Amino acid sequence: MPTHPNPFRQDLDRNAANYAALTPVSFIEWAAEVFPQRCAVIHGPLRYGWAQMLERARRLASVLAARDIGPGDTVSVVLPNIPAMLDAHFGVPMTGAVLNTINTRLDAATVAFQLRHSGARVVVVDREFSGVVREALALNAQAGQPAPFVVDVDDPVHDGAGERIGAIEYEQWIAAGDPAYAGRPVEDEWDAIALNYTSGTTGDPKGVVVHHRGAYLNAVGNVLSWSLPRHPVYLWTLPLFHCNGWCFPWTLPAVAGTNVCLRKVDAALILGLIREHHVTHYCGAPIVHSLLINAPAELKAGIDWSVKAMVAGAAPPAAMIEGMERMGWDVTHVYGLTEVYGPASVCVKHEDWDALDLAGRVERNARQGVRYQVQQGLTVMDAEAMREVPYDGETMGEVVFRGNIVMKGYLKNPKATAEAFRGGWFHTGDLGVVHPDGYVKLKDRAKDIIISGGENISSIEVEDALYKHPAVLSCAVVARPDPKWGETPLAFVELKADRMPATPEARAALAEELIEHCRAHLARFKCPREVRFGPVPKTSTGKIQKHLLRAQAGSASAIEG
Repeated sequence: MPTHPNPFRQDLDRNAANYAALTPVSFIEWAAEVFPQRCAVIHGPLRYGWAQMLERARRLASVLAARDIGPGDTVSVVLPNIPAMLDAHFGVPMTGAVLNTINTRLDAATVAFQLRHSGARVVVVDREFSGVVREALALNAQAGQPAPFVVDVDDPVHDGAGERIGAIEYEQWIAAGDPAYAGRPVEDEWDAIALNYTSGTTGDPKGVVVHHRGAYLNAVGNVLSWSLPRHPVYLWTLPLFHCNGWCFPWTLPAVAGTNVCLRKVDAALILGLIREHHVTHYCGAPIVHSLLINAPAELKAGIDWSVKAMVAGAAPPAAMIEGMERMGWDVTHVYGLTEVYGPASVCVKHEDWDALDLAGRVERNARQGVRYQVQQGLTVMDAEAMREVPYDGETMGEVVFRGNIVMKGYLKNPKATAEAFRGGWFHTGDLGVVHPDGYVKLKDRAKDIIISGGENISSIEVEDALYKHPAVLSCAVVARPDPKWGETPLAFVELKADRMPATPEARAALAEELIEHCRAHLARFKCPREVRFGPVPKTSTGKIQKHLLRAQAGSASAIEG
């Protein structure tokens, strides 16, 4: 190492002229300056440009600031993919506060935990989900939790049930805000911008804290990894509460694209919007793509251009890739987790793959691939020795990431944070291999997470609910392949000796009773779709042998005791 002074560090300090903290808020400011009138948002009959979108975000920031919301505070939202959700991704960080987007499919107890754990001071809720939020707030009030300020979103596109439970309606609230509000400058790009909760594998969900720098970089990473052109028309099939929509709310202004809002996933609605607005890009779990592939041909009439689709979750099945090819659409496979801002690796395609047969293309495209350009590292390691596995496509280890698009850590959970970052890498808990070309391929999920329709379901959480039923002696929940959802929970239940029904009819009735029992404790999407009775296989030490149950999961026959 040189011992002489480094001239490139002398008198060459950061200053206002040569340094600005990275924040994705800068992208909306750029879009509003360069393309002020270009369409930024489409929602039903509503249309407005980037200048107006910036004004809405500033109005939101100013009314939040008027309530003394700033650094260290959390603003939670329970919203579908509507304009208010887009506003929140810019207006909240403009104040220095942290945005917490809550999964709209969760049960009241889980919502209550997230509001309590995050210390949310403001909650913005669409009236479709007001019932669950009301119940969650009541649970927290019983526990002595101070009540947050609640704002209702009465979306005119929503014609269903739901009541207002807040102090004011959202559009009325932000109308009083300042459209020129400057906001609070980001002084440190390491400051938190968002808080997203994982599906708890054991105990409560963990709060993933991400920062301005990572959100900025992954927004750019989406452009690079998907080769996004300027002015894409992007349909919001992916829930914005999932890892902040994989950072795409911040990606779209960077390319001056158009956000086409979507309240619910419906084939006719999606295909109608694609045709009407000439949608060019959308993201989603495999179930969304399969839904469109299997839609009636008349719904696809008039869509004569190649739509670009990004898929994550379970590896895309052959039927999905073939179906997309038949439609003339192009699929890009990505992989990631909440802790890495959503997608952090991509299955980059090579030209010579086009010469392969369908089976060959499926094999290549089903890999989780290589790191995003903005991520420093992705590999598979022997998690104990912290050594990379051979690139042989056979030796399994744990998939690990490192770099600028890895979370700050878990909120108020230093033990879990230290464990996740052991050895200087983020440990995903997923098991995989590395092929000779450097492409990573997942082989199993170390923590038995079930991915159903893009939603993560903890098998342990479902098992805990089953154990609360008085008839259950032992149980195990595994993923069962499902043509629509990708995977659904399958429960293997060993009953207490005196509770085994004598007839098939009685067993069917008890199975339905157990499913209803789970629905009383869990969100419906987490509940088993099937219950099979019989002895649950265990090792000599009493550990349940889930690998044996997974092998049976694809079978239609029940285990009989």
